[in-house]
Amino acid sequence: MIQLSRWKVTLVVLSLLVGLLLAFPNVLTPAQREALPGWMPKQGLNLGLDLQGGSYLLLEVDVPAMREKRVTNLVEDVRTTLAEQKIPIGSLQREAGGVVVTVGEGAQYDAALTALRNLAMTGAPQGQSDRVVTRLSDNRIRFAFTDAALAAMGATAVDQSIEVVRRRIDSTGTKEISITRQGADRIVVQAPGESDPSALERVIGQTAQLTFQMVDVSATGLQDAMAGRVPPDSELLVGEDGTPYLVKKRVLVSGENLTRAGVGSDQNGRPAIDFRFDGQGARRFGEATAQNIGKPFAIILDGKVISAPTIQGAIAGGTGQITGNFTIQSASELVNLLNGGALPAPLKVEERRVVGAELGADAIKAGQISTAVGAAIIVLFMILSYGFLFGGVSVLGLMLNGILIVAAMSLFQATLTLPGIAGLVLTFAVAVDANVLIYERMRDEARAGRSVIASMDAGFNKAMGTIIDANLTTLVAALIMFAFGAGPVRGFAWTLTIGVFTSMFSSVMVAQVLLGYWLKVAKPKKLPIAE
Repeated sequence: MIQLSRWKVTLVVLSLLVGLLLAFPNVLTPAQREALPGWMPKQGLNLGLDLQGGSYLLLEVDVPAMREKRVTNLVEDVRTTLAEQKIPIGSLQREAGGVVVTVGEGAQYDAALTALRNLAMTGAPQGQSDRVVTRLSDNRIRFAFTDAALAAMGATAVDQSIEVVRRRIDSTGTKEISITRQGADRIVVQAPGESDPSALERVIGQTAQLTFQMVDVSATGLQDAMAGRVPPDSELLVGEDGTPYLVKKRVLVSGENLTRAGVGSDQNGRPAIDFRFDGQGARRFGEATAQNIGKPFAIILDGKVISAPTIQGAIAGGTGQITGNFTIQSASELVNLLNGGALPAPLKVEERRVVGAELGADAIKAGQISTAVGAAIIVLFMILSYGFLFGGVSVLGLMLNGILIVAAMSLFQATLTLPGIAGLVLTFAVAVDANVLIYERMRDEARAGRSVIASMDAGFNKAMGTIIDANLTTLVAALIMFAFGAGPVRGFAWTLTIGVFTSMFSSVMVAQVLLGYWLKVAKPKKLPIAE
């Protein structure tokens, strides 16, 4: 095992060269990185909030508003379903979690009950509906969400909001922006390097609810609505230029059916937004446009009418374009929001903080000092315990280990936090542990009278099982922290995970190559560390 194999030498040299190449940008300024040739890597380490400063936001998910919206959609589904069955409605009384319908004609009560039961089962997986239909007296029917569905809405809204926020501000998933749940309905966002929390709020806070709804074109509808007499199945909205629109509450197609949005240009060359629906959205959009040729429909974003074009013909294929007074920047921001998905509920900013770069600089300085002190103690211990030769081999392996860790984190754009620096120091200690096990085994074999080659070979062979077991348990612990932790905990786990692999390589492979070369050249008669 101590033999100087050509493939081991090649692997160590290549690892060193690649490690130096990937780690090199970290010693350059941003301007110097940009000036590097195209074939060279330019990415350095991402520093966490505690090292480079950034923004902290505490957001609250407006769960009641989301429930109100869901109930509003439910009321409109009831109104539309009974109208399609030509069942007269005496009244619709909205209540918490649902609506009570009074059927206009008693003879139609059973038909209304059947229609609403069918509506409750529409889209329900395996017959498990989240809506329930209840018979009441006086020709009344209660159609409402189940208690379990209402209770689940809050948790679902928070989970969905976390994922939407993550897609909006970290679409690549490599910046390690910390987005965690706090309590029942709050979200904590920590964005390293973002010094303007208002910009972060603008990207996060927009609900991005895109809907397509028909415009109410009744003769006196708009005038009556402006006078305060809004029809029960319509709502009064305004456009971006202040123009009022009376639109039907029923949503034809929503942003949930959107599969792609991109920045394009209209027939006049101005910025516009191209979009595509999924199969269900394309079918509903095609049916709606085919049935309403010559009528205007409203494209609504977060309660504001972006545009209200007239349908010239059936729009098949599920593609279309949104035009308006867009700039390139505003169109790009809207595309990013639409592709990131719509927030299920509005987010309210409860607290905002900015971590200054000065505090981050102090943290970096403290981390550098602690790392340097820890490394110096380890180097001193190894040289005093095993001499300049064997201790020096461990130190060289330790240096390669550090280079490989920085190279790997730069390559994957992982974020280095202050706990990550602690993981780095711990990795150094674990790395020399392997050398200690190998060297102590060599000592035992040499003291037992075995030759230098046999002692060194036994040191690597017999210590390897213990080294693997120790690193495997560390790796399992790191993976658990990475899976269930968040923010700095994941930063610590990420550094530790990389360190397990690099330390195994540097402490064993590098030691084998360097000691094998020494054995070949020096041909010693006695093991230096046996005394």
